Amino acid sequence: MNDQLPDHRRLGRELDLFDTDPLIGAGLPYWLPDGAAVRHTLEEYIREAERRAGYRHVYSPALGKRELYEISGHWDHYSDDMYPPMKLGAEEVVLRPSLCPHHALIYRSRSHSYRELPLRLAELGPMHRAELSGVLGGLTRVRAIQLNDAHIFCTLDQAVQEARAALELIARAYADLGIRAVRHRLSLPGEGGKYVADPELWRRATELLREVLAEAGVAYEEAAGEAAFYGPKIDVQIADPAGRESTLSTVQIDFHQPARFDLHYIGADGARHRPVMVHRSIIGSVERAVAHLIEAHGGAFPAWLAPVQLVVLPVGEEQLEQASALVREAVAAGLRAELAAPGQGTLGARIRAGRLVPYQAVIGAREAGAGLAAVRLRDGRRPGALPVPGLLHRISERVAARGTALWD
Repeated sequence: MNDQLPDHRRLGRELDLFDTDPLIGAGLPYWLPDGAAVRHTLEEYIREAERRAGYRHVYSPALGKRELYEISGHWDHYSDDMYPPMKLGAEEVVLRPSLCPHHALIYRSRSHSYRELPLRLAELGPMHRAELSGVLGGLTRVRAIQLNDAHIFCTLDQAVQEARAALELIARAYADLGIRAVRHRLSLPGEGGKYVADPELWRRATELLREVLAEAGVAYEEAAGEAAFYGPKIDVQIADPAGRESTLSTVQIDFHQPARFDLHYIGADGARHRPVMVHRSIIGSVERAVAHLIEAHGGAFPAWLAPVQLVVLPVGEEQLEQASALVREAVAAGLRAELAAPGQGTLGARIRAGRLVPYQAVIGAREAGAGLAAVRLRDGRRPGALPVPGLLHRISERVAARGTALWD
């Protein structure tokens, strides 16, 4: 590595995480095996965090009829960022620019009682945005997005607590990922006609989000012109190594789409009531999240997220059998482990090649004869020679604990 600031585009290619091809198209990166391992691990982490927090996962298609987005308001307020409709017989279908209209229809497909609320629906789903070629860059601005999205359908009295819980979920994920928010922003409407014209809707939603931020004890700044077209939002801002800010996570309170889709639940009084829709995303798009993780850690991911968690280095050919056995045991234990055989270079060269791997296990003649492995940590520490079962147990514990610590 050199002394220049970490850039996820350069590191992504150097570390064989992702790449692009002109035949696939600009803004449409593909993921190589190591990048896919990071992405899969991140997606599994998010799903499990959501499951523990009471979310139920759904799948919905990446296409929808143009009429769907006319009802949601996207067609009137957001069509410049959408792909043009495709004709299918007498129908027009569109690549979706967001998941919320689909989730509104999923909610509407069944009747609901107040006893079921809050109903938390989550999805890691694809969406597409017609970004101009001049703004595309690596994984941060792409045309095909995998979004970590969720929509909570709740009563008005539940909305503040649900939005606050979403902020807490975001903070917990940032701690596990080893990243930090530089600030929180309350994004409000600006001038012009791109926003829904309903002053009372904006007033109520903004008032509730201010209450959320106050109860959470989070300092924030207000920013006009940064709201979604249908309502205000809390944006969790991150910064790259050069100090450039972007939004990773969001929390929104929405009165607009429940009304547009005529959503309701049956209250304790037996009457129909309109639910509130809380939108929230823990890590935003998987693409932008991985881009930020690459830069924040300089490619040295937390152990639980690293594409290779353990590299095993036999000193010579004589230890190859024991080293191969250790790799097999590690893989059976659920770890991502690889062998760096003597044919790949000197021991020193192999150690340097694996400098971003959290754990290295060196096996020489003494270790092989005693069932040990000499442990080297990425940060330079050397805990010494440990029995193989104990080593795998220690690494598995750290991986299961998430976070950024390499060793107890």
